[in-house]
Amino acid sequence: MSAPAGIQAPSTAEEPPIRTGLALLVVMTGVLIAAIDTTIVVLALPEIQRSLHLALSSVVWVIIAYLLVITVLATQVGRLGDMFGRVRMYEAGFIVFIIGSVLCALAWNESSIISFRVLQGVGGALLTANSGAVIADIFPPEKRGRAFGFNAGAYTTGAVLGILIGGAMVTYVSWRWIFWINAPIGTLAVLLAVRVLRDRTQTQARRFDVAGMLSLAGGLLSVLWAMTKLASDSFSGEILVALLLGGALLVAFVGIEFRAQAPMLNMDLFRIPTMTASLLASMFQSLANFAVLFLVIMYLQGVRGLSPLDASLLLVPGYTIGAVVGPTSGRLADRIGPVWPATIGLGTQAVALVLYAQLHLHSSYGLVVAASIVSSIGAGLFFPANTAAVMKAAPPQVFGIASGMLRTFANVGMVFSFAVAILASSHAISRHVAFAIFVGTTTLKPSLAAAFTRGLHTAFYLSVGLMLIAALLSGVRHRTTAAARRD
Repeated sequence: MSAPAGIQAPSTAEEPPIRTGLALLVVMTGVLIAAIDTTIVVLALPEIQRSLHLALSSVVWVIIAYLLVITVLATQVGRLGDMFGRVRMYEAGFIVFIIGSVLCALAWNESSIISFRVLQGVGGALLTANSGAVIADIFPPEKRGRAFGFNAGAYTTGAVLGILIGGAMVTYVSWRWIFWINAPIGTLAVLLAVRVLRDRTQTQARRFDVAGMLSLAGGLLSVLWAMTKLASDSFSGEILVALLLGGALLVAFVGIEFRAQAPMLNMDLFRIPTMTASLLASMFQSLANFAVLFLVIMYLQGVRGLSPLDASLLLVPGYTIGAVVGPTSGRLADRIGPVWPATIGLGTQAVALVLYAQLHLHSSYGLVVAASIVSSIGAGLFFPANTAAVMKAAPPQVFGIASGMLRTFANVGMVFSFAVAILASSHAISRHVAFAIFVGTTTLKPSLAAAFTRGLHTAFYLSVGLMLIAALLSGVRHRTTAAARRD
């Protein structure tokens, strides 16, 4: 008989005990390379556009295609982990991610780079959707917060390395090396994973929600295409049709989920106290915060005229401090519960957004650094605590699905965050110019810089409102938990 999920099985000759430190290192490596790939690609967008002759409106799909695939597949590949073993699917994620990275490095035109980013996203989905479940299998509930804290620290460290390594490679070597670098790191991680990680839980028979997956993919794709098009062009009948089609497909997705025998979003999980609030808090946090990196770089490049590397280096201190805060927050969540660390973290991020909204034409760069530090401290408090809350509430047999649902909700926020931020920040100038600033292909003339900065203020204050909604949802969990204990 296998040991319960989250409890280390007794040592036997056939099944030696897991070395939890090395196992956590393997999981952190997967998160690390996924984070590197996020920030490193942002820096390389101008070079990718020039090298592959991409249309301006297509450049952003190098990022969105990757995120969209992870969003649509997260619960389904989490289901694969429950069916065939979470460790096995996690290891498969490394292999697919490496193949996708190599192909991205060899891309020759617009279609190839976006297609290969989709493949890379499949690997990223297998990694991110199963990482939380693997940690939940290895560590007992009272130690998971600390483990998730180290995992969050790995993400922040990866973001820093993406800035440093990506800036150096784009500046001195070639943008193709931002993808080549994933091959040796991923290969070492696979070899270590095969040696260290083992599945400890019984596999479960699962079905796939093909109709739900297709309707969600079609709905998100249509709406995102329309919003991205609107970010660079004027409103048109074509955009209206895409919005209406996307909305209809998303409504159909909700209907399918209520009727499906094995829905993408396991509706039973929403009946668990705190689960709904935790997932929605994650979505609103991503919606408010994911675009901040882009907005700040737009300000530093478009208004202040800095190079992508110099602009990104100003954010390194914040990411570095955030990497230290994550494990501390995880330990705190283990001791007092996840609600307060997560909620305080969201409030701290709202303060950082207010600081960013104070940026003007001649603001000190120290304000950017200070806001970045405050934001990273908030993120370091929120992520491990919120992940621990979701995995603590989920039954062990659906750890993979719960981890995938958390990733889905977070990524829905991410994929819409960019489009909302661009639309909000570009109301004072030409959307085409604002879009070009984002991808780093132009800078603003002084006559437009002040107007564009006011547009950024609108975007930042909009993000403050979204972040406060996330904080409210997170704080509500305190009452929900107390009520559940009384019952």
